[in-house]
Amino acid sequence: MVKPGESKMKPVKYIGCSDFPCIDVNKSVYLRPPVDIQPEKVKAVMISEAPPENQEDYFYSAGEPFYLKTTLQAFNDAGISVSSMQDILDLGFYLTTAVKCSKTQYGVSAATIKNCSHILEKELALFPNLKVYLLMGDIAIKAFNYISKRKSSKNTIPAGSTYKIRKNHFYYEGRRVFPSYLQTGQNYLIEKSKRMMIAEDLAETMKIIK
Repeated sequence: MVKPGESKMKPVKYIGCSDFPCIDVNKSVYLRPPVDIQPEKVKAVMISEAPPENQEDYFYSAGEPFYLKTTLQAFNDAGISVSSMQDILDLGFYLTTAVKCSKTQYGVSAATIKNCSHILEKELALFPNLKVYLLMGDIAIKAFNYISKRKSSKNTIPAGSTYKIRKNHFYYEGRRVFPSYLQTGQNYLIEKSKRMMIAEDLAETMKIIK
């Protein structure tokens, strides 16, 4: 954990996988946020599914990574003017993935999501002032439910299609939880209805964390 008196920290220093037990991921693309942040300023965590196949497309990579490009578009769709990762961080958002190695297939097994949820749980615990969890897609929802079930013996997000349940208000340890859609990759640019719902979730998050 972050030591008392530390003003900044790198999450990558505090979370990680030691034995890499998962068999359906590419362990050569193992990514955790390398950003240097002040943990007490993080008010919302946006959890996507897994790192990209090409690590140059990861949120925190140099240049114009594709994951960041579509995430910036999501914020701007919500009327939140941002043009860089630093802009997102300055708003109090932190971006990460539920699974820390890139996928080898379209989906990820329940065993892999459960394994990685232990890392995600430690990661989320780094931020004492969180108000919102944004779960971007099914993998993030499943990972978060593994965490909540370990701690409270129940799922935070019930089973069901996201578009059917998303209008309900969900809370975990007093913090708002949004089941949403994946904002990374080519599909985000194509699926206009999901873009609209992501924008609504981001706009509502901004109202909560201000």
